[in-house]
Amino acid sequence: MERFETAVPLRGDDPGQWGASMANMSEIMFPVLDAAGVRSLAEIGAYAGDLTAVLLEWAGPAGATVIAVDPTPQQALLDLAEERAELRLEQATSLDAIPRMDLPDAFIIDGDHNYFTVSEELKLIEERAGEAAMPLLLFHDVCWPHARRDAYYAPDRIPEEYRSTIASGVGIAPGEPGLTYGGLPYVHVQEREGGERNGVLTAIEDFLEERPGLEFALLPMFFGFGVCWRRDAPYAGALRSLTAPLDRNPVIARLEWNRVCTLAESHVARTHLAVLKEKHTEQQARCRRQEDLLREVERSTRLRIAEKLARFRRRDQPDMRARIAAELDSGASATDPA
Repeated sequence: MERFETAVPLRGDDPGQWGASMANMSEIMFPVLDAAGVRSLAEIGAYAGDLTAVLLEWAGPAGATVIAVDPTPQQALLDLAEERAELRLEQATSLDAIPRMDLPDAFIIDGDHNYFTVSEELKLIEERAGEAAMPLLLFHDVCWPHARRDAYYAPDRIPEEYRSTIASGVGIAPGEPGLTYGGLPYVHVQEREGGERNGVLTAIEDFLEERPGLEFALLPMFFGFGVCWRRDAPYAGALRSLTAPLDRNPVIARLEWNRVCTLAESHVARTHLAVLKEKHTEQQARCRRQEDLLREVERSTRLRIAEKLARFRRRDQPDMRARIAAELDSGASATDPA
């Protein structure tokens, strides 16, 4: 498979980044879109336009148009929409935008990663198209962490029965169904992984269970790439051939598991390092305050008088000012970077 060259930094090969953009799967995604003859595409969850910019590079030669859907688009996406005529921006939630948009040939579903939102998106798309004419569906985050655990950008948009156990400002880690200190940070996430009505993949599976006419492939890379198409679609065989070598491939799944474990562990290490640096800074500040106090005491007239009285009473009494001065000089020498 040829490498898709793009001017947009994908960050998937940078150990300091998460590789969170679906643009990292362009070499797989674009052949899928081409095989399905996609000429109109809606991207749900465009946000800053990282993937959108790459989609536009594909759309030009393909003669396709792109609809970017996001309720809070960042300035980069707003600028992109101004510059590119083949891009239309829907500044709305997916649940508001889908009912009113012209139904595209394909959807990329990468918005709010929770069971309720994904389930509702699929229902709305089906209501618009009907099962017999379902568009091609591409999903992100069908592996850890969101396959079996909800996350929320705006919890107030989710019905109470779907968000009763949300934790805020917490960390999560692979292999730990609960919450962790220093794991990958999330603003709003379900307290525990697994169970009913929890996670992106769970929402997809529940939707597919009653729709045998749809086929689904799960490619376990970069948090998981899902492809769903009609079994009777004219391009079904081509998509099956493209995705079969990667569909739930155990070697790739192990690589991805190793990757997310490393991501979480490195974030834990950075968290611990940040705590140590903070403590070190506090300790340095405390030492400086103590040093200033001792220097003030050393220069104190009262201390001189007290020492004279002490020497008068006990001739063998050590010189306190001399001891303080020696200790301060010793401390200064120990911390001198030279």
